[in-house]
Amino acid sequence: MLSVNRTCVSEFFLLGFAPFPLFQHLLFVPVLFTYIICVFGNVTIILLVRTEPSLHTPMYFFISIFAVLEIMFASVTIPKLLAVLIQTKKNISFFGCFIQLYTFNALGVTECLLLAFMVFDRYLAIINPLRYSATMNPLLCYRLAILPWVGGFACSSFPVTFTFFLDFCGSNGVDHFFCDLTSLQNLASSDPFSSNVVTSLATVVGLVTPFFAIVGFYIHIIHTVLKIESTKGKTKAFSTCSSHLIVASLFYGSAIIVYIKPKGSHYDKFLALMYAVMTPVLNPFIYTFRNREVQNALRKNMKQFITFLH
Repeated sequence: MLSVNRTCVSEFFLLGFAPFPLFQHLLFVPVLFTYIICVFGNVTIILLVRTEPSLHTPMYFFISIFAVLEIMFASVTIPKLLAVLIQTKKNISFFGCFIQLYTFNALGVTECLLLAFMVFDRYLAIINPLRYSATMNPLLCYRLAILPWVGGFACSSFPVTFTFFLDFCGSNGVDHFFCDLTSLQNLASSDPFSSNVVTSLATVVGLVTPFFAIVGFYIHIIHTVLKIESTKGKTKAFSTCSSHLIVASLFYGSAIIVYIKPKGSHYDKFLALMYAVMTPVLNPFIYTFRNREVQNALRKNMKQFITFLH
C-alpha cells in the first residue's frame, strides 16, 4: 500500500479561493502588503530588542523570539498563497505539500507553547516581583525559549506522519490555500480515522492545553492585581499583560475553531486567513503601540537614524 501512496498522487492542487474569483483577485494586493508589513514590523522589533539596552529584559527577549517565529510562520504560507492567487496552475508536489504541512503545524504549536511561556513570565513578574530577576535568569530564559520549539516540532510529527501514510488515490484538489491537515485527511482514499484521532490528541496537547494554562495564569494574575490598592499599580500591572492577552486572543480564537475538530469545513480557509496572515502582521503593532518602552526605544532609534542621515 505504501507504493500506491507514492504513485497514485504525485502532486496536489491548492484550490484556494477559486470558487470566489472576484475575492481571489482582490485579495492579492492586501496579502502582499500584509506580508511586507509583517516582515518589516517583526524585524524592527528584533533589532530594537537587540540594540536597545532598556529592552534587555526577559519580557522583551521572549517578544523578540516571538517576532522571529511570526516571520517564519507567515513565510510558510503567504508566499504560496500569493502564487495561488495569481497563477492558473496551483500545484504543489506531494513531498512539498507535506513539508509545508509539517512546518506550518510545528510552528503553530511552537507559537501556542511560546505564548504560554510568555504569560508565565508575566505571572512571575506580577505574583513575585521581588524575586523575579533572580528567578528569570538568562539560563532559564534560554531554556524556556527553546522548549516551545522542541515541543512544537515533536508534537506535530505524529499527526503529519499518520496523514502521510494515508492512501491518496482519488482527488488531489486541496480545498485550502495551503496544505492543511484536515483538508488532506478529507482527500484520503483510505480510512483517516486513526489520523483524525492523532490529530485531535495533538490538538489537545499543542493547542488546548497551552490555552487553558494561559487562562489559568491570567485568572491568578487578575486575582492578584485586584488586591493591589493603588490605581497606578493596577494600571501598570495590567498594561504589562494587555498586549499579550490581545495577541493570544486573536490567535487562539480562530485556531481553536478550526483545529478542535479534525473534519473541517469549506469555510475554514477564511478563518485561517486570520491566524496565518492577519495575526502575524498585527502582533508587532500591538506590542509597539501599546507599550511605552518600545515606543520610546523606537523614537530614540528614529532620531539617531535621522541625525545620521543629516
